[in-house]
Amino acid sequence: MNKIDILKQIAKEAGEIAKEGYHRKKEVFHKGVVDLVTSYDIQIENFLLKKLKDHFPDYHPVGEESYGGNYRYDKAIYIDPIDGTTNFIHGIPHLAVSLGVWEGGEPRLAVVYNPILDEMFWAQKGKGSYRNDIPIKVSAQEILQQSLIFTGFPYAKVNQGAEYRWVINTLANLLPHIRDIRRLGAASLDLCYVAAGIADAFYEIDLKPWDVAAGILILLEAGGKVTNGGDQPFGFHDKSIVASNGKIHTALLEYLEKI
Repeated sequence: MNKIDILKQIAKEAGEIAKEGYHRKKEVFHKGVVDLVTSYDIQIENFLLKKLKDHFPDYHPVGEESYGGNYRYDKAIYIDPIDGTTNFIHGIPHLAVSLGVWEGGEPRLAVVYNPILDEMFWAQKGKGSYRNDIPIKVSAQEILQQSLIFTGFPYAKVNQGAEYRWVINTLANLLPHIRDIRRLGAASLDLCYVAAGIADAFYEIDLKPWDVAAGILILLEAGGKVTNGGDQPFGFHDKSIVASNGKIHTALLEYLEKI
């Protein structure tokens, strides 16, 4: 079995744990005012850490719940055990297990699996992107006014500081110039939906590497574009991420406030 098939199998097995928990009463803890974690997040991450150590021993795992303060490694696997924990808690079926394999600062393998809908997105560098083994491509939309855009809101919004103002100002700037905005609550899946041509672009601030590491490769391999808010190549240190079909990218950036 090759590496991508192993990664897909691991995500599938982790997804079974998530699916079991989705239909049960959950023990919920607060990491912040509105930033939540459940016992299932921790259980799934521990499962993933063990499996990845067995099959990818040369890679450093960087998980959301076990993050030790450093995410810059030459060979790393970025792990989000449940991207969309709030959806998971409230019974909204938009959530995913996200696994992104990076080498030398570039994405190599990616799997984003929604176990509730049994929807698996995956990619290998140079070999295209897939949704349940069917090739996917970004949309052909070239007009910003006719574009559907995904976004998300940072946890820091509760402080009503710079992040909160950025969200409000950007929405006010952008909304009259697009078809509509959706906020679904799982960045990894948002990136995959842009890759599949369901939406035309996605933007957000204050995301972590495990939120986007897998989705970035899936989008790039589907023909999309990913930058920071300054239209430079995106890096994990950047405050903002902008991802699109590539055709509306420049027009979209004009309405996003710099931060």
